[in-house]
Amino acid sequence: MYFTDRGIEELVERRGEEEVTLAWLGERLREFVDLNPEFETPVERLATWLARLDDEDE
Repeated sequence: MYFTDRGIEELVERRGEEEVTLAWLGERLREFVDLNPEFETPVERLATWLARLDDEDE
């Protein structure tokens, strides 16, 4: 188990029944990076990965 799995599990346990929009998620990611600028690169990579999930080229 990766260290991040604990945070993901907590997210699912606490908020797994909620529905959110991608716009809402984008705003939360921006807020997170504003508060934690050292995580800008990993958040950018995650956002790009999520945006391109359905791309056939990759």
